[in-house]
Amino acid sequence: MAEPDGTVPRPWHRIQGTGDATTMWYAVMRRKEREIFIGALVLRHSPHHSLLLKRGWQEIPVPEIGPPDVSD
Repeated sequence: MAEPDGTVPRPWHRIQGTGDATTMWYAVMRRKEREIFIGALVLRHSPHHSLLLKRGWQEIPVPEIGPPDVSD
C-alpha cells in the first residue's frame, strides 16, 4: 500500500520502529477506538506489551500484517 517514497495514503499511518524491527522481537498491536483502529509497535514480553494486553489491545498475527491479497 505504500508509495515508492515510503508514504502511505490516508487513512493509513506508518508505524514507526527501528530499521531492524522484526516480528520476532516486536509485536504489532491494535485497539479499536471510536470505530477506527489505532496501532502500536512494542517489544515483545516487555512491561509495555503486558500493559497493552491488559488494557484490551490485540496482537496482530503476522500473516494479517500488510495489504490484503488483491490477485485475481
